[in-house]
Amino acid sequence: MFEDILSGLSAVIHPSVIMAMVIGTVIGIVVGALPGFTATMSIALLIPLTFEWSALVGLAAMAGIYNGAMYGGAIPAILMNIPGTPAGIVTTFDGYPMAQQGKASLALRLALLGSTVGAFLSAVVLLTLAPPLAWVALAFGPVEYFWLAVFGMTTLAALCSNSVIKGTISALLGLSLGTVGIDSITGVHRFTMGNTALIDGVPIVVLLIGLYAIPQALLIASQPGFTGHYTEWKQTAVSLRDLFSSWKVALKSSCIGIIVGLMPGAGGNIASFISYSEAKRSSRHPDRFGKGEPDGVVASETANNADNASSLVPSLALGIPGNSVAAVMLGGFLIHGMRPGPGLFTSEGTVVFGFMWAMLLTALIMLVVGWYGSRLFALVLRIPSVLMAPVIIVFCVLGTYSLRSNLFDVALMFSFGLVGLLMIRAEIPLAPAVLALILGPMAESELRRAMLIGRNDVTILFSSPIALTLVTLIVLVVTGPPLRRRWSRWRRDKAASVSG
Repeated sequence: MFEDILSGLSAVIHPSVIMAMVIGTVIGIVVGALPGFTATMSIALLIPLTFEWSALVGLAAMAGIYNGAMYGGAIPAILMNIPGTPAGIVTTFDGYPMAQQGKASLALRLALLGSTVGAFLSAVVLLTLAPPLAWVALAFGPVEYFWLAVFGMTTLAALCSNSVIKGTISALLGLSLGTVGIDSITGVHRFTMGNTALIDGVPIVVLLIGLYAIPQALLIASQPGFTGHYTEWKQTAVSLRDLFSSWKVALKSSCIGIIVGLMPGAGGNIASFISYSEAKRSSRHPDRFGKGEPDGVVASETANNADNASSLVPSLALGIPGNSVAAVMLGGFLIHGMRPGPGLFTSEGTVVFGFMWAMLLTALIMLVVGWYGSRLFALVLRIPSVLMAPVIIVFCVLGTYSLRSNLFDVALMFSFGLVGLLMIRAEIPLAPAVLALILGPMAESELRRAMLIGRNDVTILFSSPIALTLVTLIVLVVTGPPLRRRWSRWRRDKAASVSG
């Protein structure tokens, strides 16, 4: 294995491979910054082009796109409150308020450093621990995945603590949309109204663009003279203290992202929500989150990038894709005659470990490109609002239509846009709806599978140590904030009585 690691390193530093990594990273950042254009889509389009390339060159370009796209999603999330990727939703919570406060440069660079740390550590895990860690994924069955989904949804309480009722309304919208499509257990069509475009359910990207991008464009278009923070942006000095003040959050979020990535089907969306919730829970100033707290940006971006390489562990070692991007990458391996599985590390050791090195090196390339490009990215804030609105809408239409080449998706996107505008007017949070659409179907299908396996015996839900651990974490997340508030109130009352 050590020899394969060294041979993989020597192979990946070839000029053609380095060029592929640089180009792939730049393309990934651009793709991630465009709403609706995901890493999955860009890699899927790239795979046929790599057929005539060497295996390592093609895989290195895919690695660059993967890492670059995950960071690229933070750019519109911070500058325009429009997440470029689903995992960038949490970044909007504090990234956009920082941009409104004239701290766009700091927010972008914090997101970049967090993304780099998460992607780098995740690549180290992939490079050194892939075969043994793959067996961790096998320990998760329907019961464990059900509780994982429930654990993700309990973060709604932390994210919407200011208005639990409004957060619940938003979550119920997402859960109801999650029931549309083919029942994963019985195969029955549910709530499709005879429309074949809804057989596969409501696409997450369509809901994401509709709820976030369209309302933002409509709000700008409704105020032609509005300039706001778009013309008030200024280059702020970014000190080393600012950049490294969140290192503890970055390390903790990296661990969360890596662990979530090892679980097939979980994804960076769950990792970023869990990491943000944990950062807020453990912070000395939880009231600052949602108002421009740098730790919130670091937690989100570090976790969703730490998911990148670790999600490939079960893919390479067991042939089980960790997420949609990993599933597409499996196609990249297959098209070059390599079959993922335990034998891959012995039969194609140089190429596989070269790909792992590419995941690590593209994280560093992303740091260089993003660092010197952050000022260029922030110039988006200087675009006049009268031009910004139509540009946003055009990219939204292009991104949505490119998903399935279906005009129904475009109409659905605009419908969600109107709903999103109403939700913003009513001060109903948007994030719970998207999170519920992601986790709701997962929780439903895994619960029903667990019940079928256990023959409707509820005790099966508490039959494994992992399940009990997740249940314990859920209880702590739910009871933690009220207990903390009571403790703070008791200490204030005690201090007041002593001083009195």
